[in-house]
Parts: sequence; structure tokens; C-alpha cells
Amino acid sequence: MNREFVDKNGFTMEKLERPVKVMNIDGTHNKRGDITHKVTCNIFYKEHRKRARFDVCNLGRTEVILGMPWLAAHNPEIDWEKRKVELTRCPP
Repeated sequence: MNREFVDKNGFTMEKLERPVKVMNIDGTHNKRGDITHKVTCNIFYKEHRKRARFDVCNLGRTEVILGMPWLAAHNPEIDWEKRKVELTRCPP
């Protein structure tokens, strides 16, 4: 979750025991810094609600990134042409 988004929305951050180094896709260290905090909050999408933990860092223009564990657990149906997402296969 982007630090600016956290601040703008008033989320409470918790400091991590130790920072997590952020690496770019080319293998270089991210100049915007390491992950030092986390946020736990509810995600709402249509009729779905889920409590989730997000690492906080500087993401630039991106506000939130859903990670592979969340995507794998919810297995959303995505229609890229219609820009439509359906959560029909979520865990109970």
C-alpha cells in the first residue's frame, strides 16, 4: 500500500520488527526505500469484505497492490476487455 494513500485515508501503521528490502525488477535496490510499516484494514469490493494486511512503501502513482497470495485465494474472474472483475470463487 502506498504511504501517501495510507496518510490520506488515515490508516494506522504498525512498525515492522525489521525493514524489508525492496528490489526492482532489474535487481537494483528501490531508491524510494524499504518497507518499514504495515497496515491491517478491510477490503470492500461489491458485496465482498475481507480483512487484509498490507506492507507500506512508496509506490509512486499506484495506491494498492494485491499480492499473489490474495489473488490465488480469491481466484478472481477478470475480463480485461470489459475491465470487469468478478469474485465468484472466494474461499468461505
